[in-house]
Amino acid sequence: MLLAVVVGLLSGLAAVLLKNLVFYAGRFVMHLGEFTSFDGNVAMLIFPGIGILLTVLFVRYVVRGDIGHGLPSVLLAISRGHSRLPVKNTYTSLIASTLTVAFGGSVGLEAPIASTGSAIGSNIGRLLHISPRSVRILLGCGAAGAIAGIFKAPFAGILFVLEVFLFDLSATTAMPLLLSALTAASLSYFFLGPDVQFHFEVTHAFALGQLPWYIVLGVFCAIVSVYFLRVTDKVESLLATVHSRWVRMIIGGSVLGVLVFLFPPLFGEGYDMLSRLLSGDATSLFEGAIYASWAGNTGVTIALLFALIVLKAIATATTIGSGGVGGTFGPSLIIGGLSGYAVAAVLAALGLSMQDAASFALVGMAAVMTGVMHAPFMATFLIADITGGYQLLVPLLATSAVTYLCVNPFEHHSIYARKLAAQGNLLTHDKDASAWHLMDMERLIETNFVIVRSGNCLRDLVEVIQTSRRNIFPVLTDDDKFVGVVLLDDVRKIMFRTDLYDTVVVDELMHPLSEGDLVRGSDTLSDVVEKFRVSDRYNLVVVDDADNYLGFLSRANTFSAYRRFISDTSDE
Repeated sequence: MLLAVVVGLLSGLAAVLLKNLVFYAGRFVMHLGEFTSFDGNVAMLIFPGIGILLTVLFVRYVVRGDIGHGLPSVLLAISRGHSRLPVKNTYTSLIASTLTVAFGGSVGLEAPIASTGSAIGSNIGRLLHISPRSVRILLGCGAAGAIAGIFKAPFAGILFVLEVFLFDLSATTAMPLLLSALTAASLSYFFLGPDVQFHFEVTHAFALGQLPWYIVLGVFCAIVSVYFLRVTDKVESLLATVHSRWVRMIIGGSVLGVLVFLFPPLFGEGYDMLSRLLSGDATSLFEGAIYASWAGNTGVTIALLFALIVLKAIATATTIGSGGVGGTFGPSLIIGGLSGYAVAAVLAALGLSMQDAASFALVGMAAVMTGVMHAPFMATFLIADITGGYQLLVPLLATSAVTYLCVNPFEHHSIYARKLAAQGNLLTHDKDASAWHLMDMERLIETNFVIVRSGNCLRDLVEVIQTSRRNIFPVLTDDDKFVGVVLLDDVRKIMFRTDLYDTVVVDELMHPLSEGDLVRGSDTLSDVVEKFRVSDRYNLVVVDDADNYLGFLSRANTFSAYRRFISDTSDE
């Protein structure tokens, strides 16, 4: 409990530090760009590229190594790394994301601060040499504290860990997560004041007759979520094909600069624009743009909203793919707000009766976050908490549920977990299936069995028996192909018959094994467990796909490793 409070304090401080760094660095950058031409800020053409360049230089020459891939790196550490994160992760993401976002990188700060908080918790646990299970809980406390600190929303921080990091809610995890989140949120209130990210007071109570429009919004947000997931993956993959990091940086910085110049709301996080949009100021979308004179035209405003929805995903992926550091948490909120406002604007243009546009924007934020992050409860209560909009709880839950149900058949995992799941590196709530999937089979292979060769006589076999501590002897050909096994029980009755030493050959005593008794390199541990069950054997021979002998898997060692894995990853 005490460590959870300490981690909450440090992760909350990190959140406050990051918000201030980006704020003051952003003001400095905007001061540098106080010149305009053609009613648009020409400096916006080059600022994003400068930010990406500074980030790449920092990572290459200061960090001198991979900065990691944000939350996917944390999920990988939870699944396969005993929840251990490098010490450098406690500060590198703070600096790199500041450089990226302050100069206009179209990404969010939430993922960097969550990975920073996770690294703080992980390293405190490692420093004190506590158990892997406790390190994992402290890692979660760091992430919960970071999210709670940056949004002043402790409940959202807890739900973030439960849904995104796939923690189980138990007596062991609940109180540390709560203490850490409350500590971080309180610290954030102390340093940053009572104002939350989006100050909005719900003035229109929810009416049941509005529910069909929220369902329509949920379906639209599902389409937007799938688009966001697919496009970000595609753009990042395309940029990854450019092998030179400098060429990749130039391409990405140039594309991002043009996008930001033409569509100024794509600059940076975009929260200021979204806050003004929630207050009903749609003209904020036109500020600094070359088409600012069209502000107030309903048709142009709707077209611009849809354009920003499409281009925000491209801008985010371009920023990350070209070397910038940031996350997709914030962009999903921005796109969700734009989606909700766009749907409301279309319904209003059609003359349909609906709730105010700001309510639709808030609900859209939760819906797109649900579709992208597969975290419906976190998204719902984050929006309700930071806006005080608990009167919208019913449409928030309903719309998020519709979005989740529509997205899930197309995207089974969140944006953070989808690649890890495809690689088989994701720990899920199903600890049993995860254990067999994530355990390293190669480490369980036993190689201390003494081999005999096909064609050897009984004399050779007896000499081998004298030096072996095992009662099974794999039989191999001269080119190391596995052909069968000899059991000590079959040799015991003749091993003292010296008159048979040169007349009986190993092949006469050998038991050829069926495919069900063999484990191949392409088999998973789930396949191994099934073969143990069907064959009822205590040992299975491991061979590669060319029948070359590799060793044995024993039932006892395999299930002992399984119990250790469950113990290390269990929250109880």
